[in-house]
Amino acid sequence: MRRDEERTTLAAFLLGAFLAGGNAIGIRFSNRELEPLWGAGLRFSLAALLLLALMGALRLSPPRGRALAGVLLFGLLQFGVTFALAYYALVELHAGFGQILLALVPLLTLLLAVVEGQERLRLVALAGAGLALLGVALLSSAPLDDAPPALSVLAALGSALCFAQAAVLVRMLPPVHPVAMNALGMTIGAAALLAASALADETRDLPDRLATWVAVAYLVTLGSVAVFLLYLFVLRRWPASRAAYSFLVIPVVTVVLSVWLDDEPVGPTLLLGGLLVLGGVYVGALRPAGAEATRARVGRGAPRGRW
Repeated sequence: MRRDEERTTLAAFLLGAFLAGGNAIGIRFSNRELEPLWGAGLRFSLAALLLLALMGALRLSPPRGRALAGVLLFGLLQFGVTFALAYYALVELHAGFGQILLALVPLLTLLLAVVEGQERLRLVALAGAGLALLGVALLSSAPLDDAPPALSVLAALGSALCFAQAAVLVRMLPPVHPVAMNALGMTIGAAALLAASALADETRDLPDRLATWVAVAYLVTLGSVAVFLLYLFVLRRWPASRAAYSFLVIPVVTVVLSVWLDDEPVGPTLLLGGLLVLGGVYVGALRPAGAEATRARVGRGAPRGRW
């Protein structure tokens, strides 16, 4: 990858992580008025409409054959199952604590990518993830003492596992423009969420509170359209395990916003935890790779095409 392309990808990585930091807060506010499956379905229905309009404006043709099947599978996994579990988990969990559990995504992505033959197991990546996870744990040491419900914790862990598998899946598929992939993926994901909401007999009303509308608007535009376009842009240029390190930057933003907007308790180790997170991200994802590692990425996991 040329130096200017690497800088562009790094900028997209950091911007996407910053914007995604507000998502768990938005979900918490949404869950206070909307049922979880209905709130998730509403969010991705509106985001899908925006992306379908953008897809039409760009005159993008929908994928066909194996590419279409892959996009639909990606949508069900990434936007259907992943966010059904995430919304359920964040009914009870504080946003910061929930994001801590989602910080397991890089480790899970790396392990799945190794098992599925995409990448080699790199000790430096494991060391970086371990360091960053220690920092994330320190960031919210107070909420860890609140004995959160076991089902909520399991749902958050399941969401992290599904997100990791979706990241690995993307790199197995034929190249699809990120707008088309997200538009069709969110459409099928929203349909699955709305169907699940109906089966669960949830109340499906529109929000009454201004705070809920603001949260939904953020989740639809910046939290869905912008974040997932940036994520797929990065994922096509970096290995899945490296792109997934955004989940170690996001908690820093989430904890700060959660303390400010949602009165989440945070221990006195905020500064130390933040430094450990940033250090782990640098060691595991942003540290300049040597020539051998670069050749390995090009040979094993390079994206097959550009948009």
